[in-house]
Amino acid sequence: MTALDLITKEDLEQFKSELFGELKKFGISPGSGQPAKQWLKSAEVRRLLNISAGTLQNLRINGTLRYTKMGSILYYKQEDISKILNDNLS
Repeated sequence: MTALDLITKEDLEQFKSELFGELKKFGISPGSGQPAKQWLKSAEVRRLLNISAGTLQNLRINGTLRYTKMGSILYYKQEDISKILNDNLS
């Protein structure tokens, strides 16, 4: 092995940054190996926020939480859920 073949810590850090950047382009969360879920169903949102079905309905009615309805299933954007959680940090 010559001096030109050595990999430095800085090389690895740069590779890591580039790799994570590429993974984000495809919606894959680093560490999970799975695509980040963009849309959540009502049951997932209730579990995540630890709220009842009635509370979730109130969030929809008063416009706090946007949703999309396809057939009889309601879907919520992950980023909207994250925004609500971040806005209500104490």
